[in-house]
Amino acid sequence: MRVALGADHAGIELKSALAAHLKAAGHEVADLGTHGPESVDYPDFARAVATSVARGDADRGLLVCGTGQGMAMSANKVPGVRAAVVADTFSARMTMMHNDARVLCLGARVVGQGLAKDIVDEWMGATFEGGRHASRVAKMEGA
Repeated sequence: MRVALGADHAGIELKSALAAHLKAAGHEVADLGTHGPESVDYPDFARAVATSVARGDADRGLLVCGTGQGMAMSANKVPGVRAAVVADTFSARMTMMHNDARVLCLGARVVGQGLAKDIVDEWMGATFEGGRHASRVAKMEGA
């Protein structure tokens, strides 16, 4: 699977660990930044990753900042993208299965690397169920 990753300065360490984890699992990873510890604006990276997913350049997107909230708020501004902040494996799986959330947002100051890897594994292993959930997703899109 093709995964676009992005982070701000608070999430760079976790993003790097997750990039290596995804590569080791056989996924193609596009790291869209940031690449240094200097303070940056998270909406820039959220937009880049969400746009990559919306265009179909990436199958999924993974964003990391301090809490995940700012990334999700920014990514959700891109039409056709549903980004979810999660801090547990159950929510990660369900947000993909029921909401087709192809962008996952994590808080580097909320979850540790071990839990973050478990969360990503659950999310990557899940698929959208469609069915009754498809009409609900369509309502989120304004249909």
